[in-house]
Amino acid sequence: MSLRVSGKHMEIGDAFRTRIEDRIDEAIDKYFGGRASGHVVVEKSRSRFTTDCTLHLDSGTVLQATGEAQDPQASFDAAAERIEKRLRRYKRRLKSHHANGAATRVEEYAYRVLEALPQDEDEELPDDYAPLVIAETKMSLSTMPVSSAVLQLDLQDTPVYVFRNAGSGDVNLVYRRPDGHIGWIDPGSLK
Repeated sequence: MSLRVSGKHMEIGDAFRTRIEDRIDEAIDKYFGGRASGHVVVEKSRSRFTTDCTLHLDSGTVLQATGEAQDPQASFDAAAERIEKRLRRYKRRLKSHHANGAATRVEEYAYRVLEALPQDEDEELPDDYAPLVIAETKMSLSTMPVSSAVLQLDLQDTPVYVFRNAGSGDVNLVYRRPDGHIGWIDPGSLK
C-alpha cells in the first residue's frame, strides 16, 4: 500500500509517521489485503489538530474520514477509527446479498458553483442579472442503486452524493439531513 503522510503547519516525526502508516496498513490488510493507496494530512490550526485521511481502494471506492482533537495523536486516532468503521461497513456491504445485482457504471459530468444572491432583500435584481461562476469542474457520475449511493455518502463523509439511479436512469441525489437521517431527491418521480 502506498500511503503519503504529511503535516500542515507542523512537522510529522518519524515515530508518528510510522504509527500512522502501521495503523492504516493494518486496517487495509484486515479488510482488503493491502490493495489501496491514500494520504493522511495532520493539520494544526490554533490550539486544535485536524487529521484528514483519504483512501483509494483498488475497486475505485474512495473512503474519507476526519478527526479533531487537542493533540495530533488523538486527532489521528479519531480519524483512524472512522476510516476503520467505513472499511468494515464497506466490506460487509460487499458481502451482503443486496449488492449482488448492483452493477456500477461511471460517467463524467460537469458542475458549476455560482455566486450567492445579494443579501439585501430590499434591493431589486436587474432583469439582466446573472450570477458569477465561481468554480467549474468535472466529476464522475456513477450508476448505482439508491442503497449503494447511501453507502457512498457514508464512506466519503460528504454532505451530498450525486449519482445516476440504476432503476430509472435519472440523476438523483442523497444527502444527510440535520437530524442525522438520509434524504433522497429523485426528480424523475415528478414525471
